[in-house]
Amino acid sequence: QGLSYYNTPSLSSAERLKADKDVAQPLKDFGLRISKLLGLDEQQSVQILQCYLQEDYRGTRNTLKTVLQDERQSQALLLKIADYYYEERVCLLRCVLLLLTYFQDERHPYRAEYAGCVAKLEKDLVSNYQQQFEGLFNAEAPTWETHGNLMTERQVSHWFTQCLREQALLLEVLFLYYAYFEMPPSDLLTFARLFKEQGFGQRQTNRHLVDKSMDALVDRIGYFSCLILVEGMDIDFLHKCALEDRTEHTVFSLSLSLCVQEMDQMLLAFGDICHHGPVLLAWVLLRHTLQPVEAAAVVRRLGHTTLQLGVFQYLTDMLQALGNTCTASTARMCIYGLLSFVVTSFEEDTLGSQQVQHAEVLSGFTFDLCPHVWVPQKPNVGLEMVLDSAVGVFPHKTGPLLQLLTALLADKSTAKRVYMFLDKMSVYTEVYKHKPSDVLSREDETLWHRKTPKLLYPLGAGQTNLRMSQGCYGQVCVGQEGYVVRWDYSYSSWTLFTCEVEMLLHVVSTADVLAHCERVKPILDLVHKIISTDWTVSDCLLPLTSRIYMLLQRLTSVINPPVDVIASCVNCLIVLAARQPGKVWSSLQHTGFLPFGSTPLTNMAQIMSAEGMKAGNYGNLLVLIEQPRGEYAVTIAFLRLVTTLVKGQVGSTQSRGLIPCVLLVLKEMLPTYHKWRYNRHGVREKIGCLILELVHAILNLSPEGESHGSTPSLQSLCIYSLANTEAGQAVVSIMGVGVDTISMVLSVQPWSGSNDGPGQVLIQMVKLAFSVTNNVIRLKPQSDTISPLEQALTQHGGHGNNLIAVLAKYIYHKHDPALPRLAVQLLKRLAMEFSLGEWSCLAVVLELLDSELQGQYWCPPLLQRAALAFIHALWQDRRDSALSVLRTKEKFWDNLSAPLFSTLPSPAENTEPCVLESCAFVMKIIGLEIYYVVSKLEDSLKAALKRLSSQRRYEFWSQYVKELVCAACEGEEEGVRSLPESQMLISAWRTLLILSTSHSDVMHLKEDSVRQKLFMDILEGTKTTLSTPQSVACLRLGSMLATLLLILLKQWKRSVSLSLLPVLSLMLDSVLQADQQLMERTKAKLFSALISALHIQGLNGVWGDITQLPQLLLCVCETVQDEALALIDSTRHTTQRNDSQEDSMETDVPRSVQKDQRDSVCVLALHLSKELCGLDEAGEQWLQVMRKLPVLPSVLSALELSLRSTHNLYFTEAALHLLLTLARTPQGAAAVAGAGVIQSVCLPLLSVYEGPANGAPQAFSRKPLDAPCWSGVYRLCLSLMESLLKTLRYNFISEALDFVGVHQERILQCLSAVRTVQSLACLDEADHTVGFLLQLSSFCREWQFHLPQLLRDVQVNLCYLCQTCTYLLHSKKMLHHYLQVSVCVYIKSLAHTHSCHFTPDCCQILLDQVHTHTHVTLQHFTPDCCQILLDQSMDLAEYRTLFVLSFTTPAFDSDVAPSFGTLLATINVALSMLGEVESSAQATGTQSLLMFSMENCFYVLISQAMRCLKDPAVLPRDKQRVKQELSSELSTLLSSLSRFFRRGSPSSPAGGLLPSPQTKPTPLGSKLTQEGQEPFIQLVQAFVRHVQR
Repeated sequence: QGLSYYNTPSLSSAERLKADKDVAQPLKDFGLRISKLLGLDEQQSVQILQCYLQEDYRGTRNTLKTVLQDERQSQALLLKIADYYYEERVCLLRCVLLLLTYFQDERHPYRAEYAGCVAKLEKDLVSNYQQQFEGLFNAEAPTWETHGNLMTERQVSHWFTQCLREQALLLEVLFLYYAYFEMPPSDLLTFARLFKEQGFGQRQTNRHLVDKSMDALVDRIGYFSCLILVEGMDIDFLHKCALEDRTEHTVFSLSLSLCVQEMDQMLLAFGDICHHGPVLLAWVLLRHTLQPVEAAAVVRRLGHTTLQLGVFQYLTDMLQALGNTCTASTARMCIYGLLSFVVTSFEEDTLGSQQVQHAEVLSGFTFDLCPHVWVPQKPNVGLEMVLDSAVGVFPHKTGPLLQLLTALLADKSTAKRVYMFLDKMSVYTEVYKHKPSDVLSREDETLWHRKTPKLLYPLGAGQTNLRMSQGCYGQVCVGQEGYVVRWDYSYSSWTLFTCEVEMLLHVVSTADVLAHCERVKPILDLVHKIISTDWTVSDCLLPLTSRIYMLLQRLTSVINPPVDVIASCVNCLIVLAARQPGKVWSSLQHTGFLPFGSTPLTNMAQIMSAEGMKAGNYGNLLVLIEQPRGEYAVTIAFLRLVTTLVKGQVGSTQSRGLIPCVLLVLKEMLPTYHKWRYNRHGVREKIGCLILELVHAILNLSPEGESHGSTPSLQSLCIYSLANTEAGQAVVSIMGVGVDTISMVLSVQPWSGSNDGPGQVLIQMVKLAFSVTNNVIRLKPQSDTISPLEQALTQHGGHGNNLIAVLAKYIYHKHDPALPRLAVQLLKRLAMEFSLGEWSCLAVVLELLDSELQGQYWCPPLLQRAALAFIHALWQDRRDSALSVLRTKEKFWDNLSAPLFSTLPSPAENTEPCVLESCAFVMKIIGLEIYYVVSKLEDSLKAALKRLSSQRRYEFWSQYVKELVCAACEGEEEGVRSLPESQMLISAWRTLLILSTSHSDVMHLKEDSVRQKLFMDILEGTKTTLSTPQSVACLRLGSMLATLLLILLKQWKRSVSLSLLPVLSLMLDSVLQADQQLMERTKAKLFSALISALHIQGLNGVWGDITQLPQLLLCVCETVQDEALALIDSTRHTTQRNDSQEDSMETDVPRSVQKDQRDSVCVLALHLSKELCGLDEAGEQWLQVMRKLPVLPSVLSALELSLRSTHNLYFTEAALHLLLTLARTPQGAAAVAGAGVIQSVCLPLLSVYEGPANGAPQAFSRKPLDAPCWSGVYRLCLSLMESLLKTLRYNFISEALDFVGVHQERILQCLSAVRTVQSLACLDEADHTVGFLLQLSSFCREWQFHLPQLLRDVQVNLCYLCQTCTYLLHSKKMLHHYLQVSVCVYIKSLAHTHSCHFTPDCCQILLDQVHTHTHVTLQHFTPDCCQILLDQSMDLAEYRTLFVLSFTTPAFDSDVAPSFGTLLATINVALSMLGEVESSAQATGTQSLLMFSMENCFYVLISQAMRCLKDPAVLPRDKQRVKQELSSELSTLLSSLSRFFRRGSPSSPAGGLLPSPQTKPTPLGSKLTQEGQEPFIQLVQAFVRHVQR
């Protein structure tokens, strides 16, 4: 239907509208007003109103009611709807244009669908559109009487402009239709008659309304009228038939008698309008081809009229006016076919002197015409004849040939052909007014013969020249100019071109300069086209390109410079600068063309003052020549040249040299260019675009291209100038053009679909202004004062004149999606930088997210993404005032979370990248809200989060992200276009899941099944990414997912029930094969995940048979070895550097810089090795690895170096934990000892606790026991020695004695420090020390033999330690004071790093442990109870007396020696503590420990008492005292024990936790048999009876 879809008003339509109950009455009333203004059907008027309200209306429902009630506002709304209606009509025709453009294009994705539409349109399209065209042409202009008071003169003019646009579009559709479908001769007659009557658009019914602004549309109607008639004659097919000599097959041959006479009569009347020229030319061709004899008179007459109309110049103008649309390309093909047939069919002299015009027409073609020229087998047709003609006058006239060859340059192959063609010329044409004296000729003057050689150019000796040799022949013909001689002379045109440039340089200051410029300009244009097309030819053109600099210098210095030649020179330099920026810059420095500085540049103030700056020859040319004339070819070329040099990043020195050029642009051009005089439309906008492109390029320079000295860089110059001077205000004014102005420019644009129309140039300029402003705000240094640019952007004007509001309205722009996106990005930047301006754009941004409005109109995904990015910026920057409004906005959270409830296509299909970004922004906003406002979330957000859970959206997004990861990995090798957006969505999903681990209640993510599903998807995605080791992008993605996997594994361990070791082992294998530097962090995460997985399996009790253990252990140990070696290098390098900080000549660097951290690869690999070795109970797998890899020597070497230098604390602890695990099995302990652990640990350990200068022991640490510290390393070493000695026994006694001998001072200090140093760390070290001494005490004889004095000192200190512990446990006040001082520090430090609770019971239990271990150790230093009771001949000299003969209460003073009273007090304390802990939660463990302590204390007491009673050195009086005291005390203790046992006693841990003495007492069971039958009680009773005798 086309435009006939819209009907005129009718009574029936008005009645139907009145009866329609679905339309509100205010809309009906307003629809009737629209109908009257537009002359449109009433129901269609309401439809137009509804569509406008959905798509273009920028207010709310409430404001619409106000507008409809207010007469003035409703009139403005009427006019806007009229514009909307006109645009709808145009868009309808553009849709048909689109179908006809691409329905036969095999590359178009919708070709088949378009072809189907065209097939349906084909039947009635011509008749309908012809009828619509006639209706528009003859339509009467509306008046205020017929269309209401709003139909003013301005509106009538607007209506007529629309009428002309529609006429041009209808003809454009018809032209495209006939380009694909044949036109019958009858239709040709009809159209010819129609266009003749209408004067090819110039005899409009309303031609009195035509003004200057409509001339382009009227011309366009004429162009397409002309093209339709030319296309209807089917010249291409006629040409083909003529070449094949079968003209009888043409349509016009078959119907010649029917239409030819009428066409002849009609066309004979043509000639008064320029549009007639191509039609007459085409008809002349047709008549001459079909009836060359009969039609000779008509052909001659019409041909004469055609030439008088200047047809070739008309064709040139038409091709330029049509622009670069698809329709214009079709028109070029049509015109090319016409011209090709013309030059083939007619002699050149019959066409007039039109050679230059031929070339200008052909220069408009961009397609490849070379096959018509370069194939020698083809006959001389078309272009070949024009080319031959141009060669025939070369080099007398350089223009025709060079313009043709320039047009023929399309690709690299044609560039080389053109170069070779000109390099081997065989004809040299000259023109002489008189016959020269140095030639001989025939009598008829048709052949000349040169008598002497001749230099063709009057240049000096040594300069490039051409020499025509003696005897050269030339053919002569006499013409209007004189003798035209074509010499048979072979030469290179490139040499000739060099001579032409030299000649111009010689005559530059003479009157001949303009004539020489006309010859040189085509040369420069050809050079520019060649090097632009094929750079490899540039070396051959060096003689020409090297002279351009001198040419530029000379031409710009003359009084009246030739600006077109100068522009051509600069254009050539632009191409050269793109490849050789440094060379071009250095050569330009000597020309004086560019602006320059005469004084050194030191600071920004000097630069901005332009002190010492000179404008150069270009600046003078701009002010004196171009601005007065209004032509700016040199300025355009200058801006492109500077931009090219900037993009080439020519270096810091050259960048400083470019500062005067950029300053000229920023200070003199950008603020004022819009005020210059212009002769042609579009040049102002083009210059504005080029200026902004230069600034944009500078602002996007990489740091390497900027200067780093004291001189400000180009980028800082641009930032400062735009932020603080008029240049920035000019950019702001460009952005302030507004969306309405752009829409208006686009609406009056005479052609559609063009990429270089005034509307498109304006859009590009505004886009650049947005981008430049955004970058200036982003890069501007932080300052307390607001800059003028920022002030202009954020100030609030009155009466709605707020720039922020203008910028926000760009979201309504429809033609280029990048423009609203850039606008929202700038608003986002302003929202992040300033609190101003948020309110101006919140409303329009929220409209884009309204789900209800999106059901009424389509919001482009890019625009929605930009809106969400803006809101995310507010949340990220914590703009509380804006956030408080948004949170409480009705349905805000529902609209915001809507993307999370939409169903996306599979990632395997190409999803729009911006859709992924939109979902990512939503996840980030929700995550930020939960993180910051978890306790006061809005109810609507809580409901949305609940829906996420109830509607299974967590599972959906988990599955989608997994598929997205897999798709990214599969398509990464081919280059996935949405990889950054995919990574953004994956990162946002990761953040949301991490938040769910600590906010599961709010997010409703508590079900174990859902957690397991999410975890397994992350596991699968991580596995996929890490299984692609050749892809850097995938590995980085895998690293990000590995972090999430580790967090979920630790937080959701109760929800993970599957075995993870196989999958994690597979991932580890892949990561170890990838780039190690890139995968450093990923390896650490995988090691940590494996450790967690092993712990989880241990908690779940699902160890089973771990088949991956051998390979996993091997991989981890390989990593341990590599990391240990790297750590050795790094530590040595660090140590040497610290030792020689001054005047260092060190050049060695470690293989890689190793950082000692808790989560480093090396430390985690050691911990994982420890866990795996713990699983290998038999030690077989570990031994196999040891045979393959020297792991232990590497670890021990690194351990030794770390201990000596006190570096790498975390590594040291981890290594000792691994060795400790190995030492618990016989094979592992043997391997550790055999690898030289004592050499690596014993002496280096001194550095751990000795001061750096005087060797004095360091004070005992007050850090938490589990905090990494070097005292903890010392304790670990004690545990390692204890474990090795316990496992290896006599095989390790020598090393153990060496260790205790080296560290005896620390050991003795530790045993005595429990009383003086109130620290839990000291107490813990005492526990480790006593544990080691306990194992060593089993070898008393060896100890006595090697270190007798140390043995005695240890025994004494152990006794004092026993006394101290007893006193602390006995005296509650002292223990409380001890806890107050020592534990408070521990609790405070824990509060910052851990969230655990510490109780004083911990200290008491630790004290009990030390006490118990001390008693067990003392057992080995005292005689065996049974032996001393029964063996009367026992050697008492072997055992020393440990406790003095006293029964007083133990004291805290070191002057009071330990006594029997100490042991009795210990038993009493244990008994009292048993009663206290009986009802506590930890009763069983604590009571067992106390029982064991009491048993050992009884044992030592009985043994020492018997030794005293049998010692002859003890006086009898004292022995009697011992018997009395012990008899009394032990009897009392036995009675107390009996009462305790009757309530049920705990079991002692003697059988399992601690080594037993030589004859271990039987541990007591939880339920005793009869009291008298208990072995322990029987032993005490036996001793009591013994002493009572």
